Amino acid sequence: MDKHILLVEDEPFLARVIEDSLKQKGYRVTYAADGKKGYNLFLNSAYELLILDVMLPFTDGFTLAKQIRKVNEDVPILFLTAKKEITDLIEGYKSGGNDYLKKPFSLDELFLRVEELLKRTRKQEDSSFTDINIGNYHFNHRKQELTLGKEIIKLSNRENELLWLLYRNKNQLTDRKMALLSLWGDDSFFNTRTMDVFITRLRKHLKNDENIQILNIRGMGYKLIC
Repeated sequence: MDKHILLVEDEPFLARVIEDSLKQKGYRVTYAADGKKGYNLFLNSAYELLILDVMLPFTDGFTLAKQIRKVNEDVPILFLTAKKEITDLIEGYKSGGNDYLKKPFSLDELFLRVEELLKRTRKQEDSSFTDINIGNYHFNHRKQELTLGKEIIKLSNRENELLWLLYRNKNQLTDRKMALLSLWGDDSFFNTRTMDVFITRLRKHLKNDENIQILNIRGMGYKLIC
């Protein structure tokens, strides 16, 4: 399984129970006790699922979710909360949450929500492997191909994964550090320069559609406009 989960929860006992229980189920878990630290951890690694408490020090869960959605619109977010008002539930979904678990809850219910969110994400990704449109191009992630009319461009593995990451955040910022850690494993100067080379290659591959741009947002990352 080995799915990586970020848990942001400020109640130490509950956090330990959740973390230990998820690890026993085979998940990798990274833990933060406040929203500010949770956001920094999110930027420093790739996660398949985020579990966020709503009432957090420094940055609350709803605000944290909004920050995360500016970087990644796809990673599933599960909120944990003691709040019971319908307005809070609505705010959670508006901030980018995918599911909502009210405290107190059973671990079996938590496991079920986690498994369903991961399953839903896998189905969405599987259905997106073919007929992805990037402007006038078709992008097939599985075959590592870009096509424009009868022209077929074979992508290298690194080009393919970088374009897939940019596409999943299309028209939004793809954080440079997150991309480096996700695809290269670290954000060293050498890897930063290497990623710039691959960005240049992707621009050349996509040059025949003038409406497609890969913007360099100085000091922050890249944005695929399509």
